[in-house]
Amino acid sequence: MQSPKRTAYLAILIGILTVSFSAILVKLSDAEPGALAFYRMFFSALLMAPVFFLSYRKEVAKLTKRDWLFSGVAGIFLAFHFILWFESLQYTSVASSTVLVTMQPIFAFAGAYFFFKERFAPLTIISAVIAIAGSVIISWGDFRISGSALYGDILALIACALVTAYLLFGQDVRKRLSIVTYTFILYSISAVILFLYTLFKGESFGPYPQEEWVYFLLLAILPTLLGHSLFNWSLKWVSTTVISMAILFEPIGATIMAFFILSEGVRLTQVLGGSIVILGLSLFILDGNKAWGASIRGLLVKYSKRK
Repeated sequence: MQSPKRTAYLAILIGILTVSFSAILVKLSDAEPGALAFYRMFFSALLMAPVFFLSYRKEVAKLTKRDWLFSGVAGIFLAFHFILWFESLQYTSVASSTVLVTMQPIFAFAGAYFFFKERFAPLTIISAVIAIAGSVIISWGDFRISGSALYGDILALIACALVTAYLLFGQDVRKRLSIVTYTFILYSISAVILFLYTLFKGESFGPYPQEEWVYFLLLAILPTLLGHSLFNWSLKWVSTTVISMAILFEPIGATIMAFFILSEGVRLTQVLGGSIVILGLSLFILDGNKAWGASIRGLLVKYSKRK
């Protein structure tokens, strides 16, 4: 019989493969970013609804006004993360976009440093600088190709900052709720925000050809419900550091898939810059995981005490 820890590592491997499909599916779809993001969140919430209403709906009574506020803000940040990331993929490559959007630990570090004057070990700072240097190399190479590719890189970085903000607000609420209840509420709020955004922008909700609906469903099932759910499930047997390190392989998986499925080539600056980003993030997570994790928890406590 396979041990739970081995099963957890297998789950992590499957999680990496499924989240790597996200950028590929976005590239394959012809839907506009707002509509695509809406259907991803809408179908994710819809698929979770039976489980939530049958087994978890009573947990909603635990939410305070502050919990609803934080969940609402997290949902807004998540919605605009998807909008900007999906839009970035219209301008830049899967390789560049996915590497840049994984720099979430650096944005968490920056938020704790600049807003709450947290201090970090020298090696943590050096590793952050290494990762940033890698992102500069990627962006410089893309700028040499075209200004629009650089614009896509900037959108990916902003999307990364937004997903960091979503996690900061969401972690505080998640402590008191099951993963099913929290994600159902979050995805539902995000879907409402995206519906209003798509309506305001005048983007089309349909009709779409059959393959588009397949892409929408696959975005909900593979990277959203299956990929991240497997990471969360694995936390029972492996550390957050292992999960954080595993997620760094998403750009590699996405880049390989883009090469075979989308025929996207990979430039030297992308390989060099991406390798440096992953090296920097690896050092950052391994050396500073406890330090910046504690700092982010402190950030949440300080923020929650503010009126």
